[in-house]
Amino acid sequence: MARPLLDHRVKEAVVRRVRPGAASRGGAGGASPRPAGEERALTSVAAGDRYPGEEPEDLPRLWHVTLSVSGEAAPLPEVRRALEQLAHDHPFLLTSRYADDHAEIRYWEEARDLHDAAAVALRLWGEHRQTAGLPPWEIVGLEVIDRVTYHQRISEGYGPPPASPVGVHPF
Repeated sequence: MARPLLDHRVKEAVVRRVRPGAASRGGAGGASPRPAGEERALTSVAAGDRYPGEEPEDLPRLWHVTLSVSGEAAPLPEVRRALEQLAHDHPFLLTSRYADDHAEIRYWEEARDLHDAAAVALRLWGEHRQTAGLPPWEIVGLEVIDRVTYHQRISEGYGPPPASPVGVHPF
């Protein structure tokens, strides 16, 4: 079923952006101009909002996450031990590769949509930093792709190699 471009809620939220104090170049559909200083309420469409008649997608999906972190050099045995503890704390961790100043973590996340999967991924390092003893590195990269895209990339030969062997390994 084709969905309408805009329903009545969204049509009312469409607003032209105009510099403060700029004169209108003509109203849409002959609408009268607003008095000076009067602001128009803006609304937005939140992630996951659906058009009327669409089926809700509340079922979680699998997302392949690659999180890259880096920072000042840390002793390799400590980095390895911390990543192994992270793998223990986060059971869906597939593989980690590490060096003394950076690491890459790959895993599958179950989430309703990309926004949720990315939010969890962006919290992963900070939330486990104390408990796993992770280095004080910052997140420098994040890729979140759905399962279909992951498998399509693998089959076409241009995606990341499958996470094998599973575990924590040096680069």
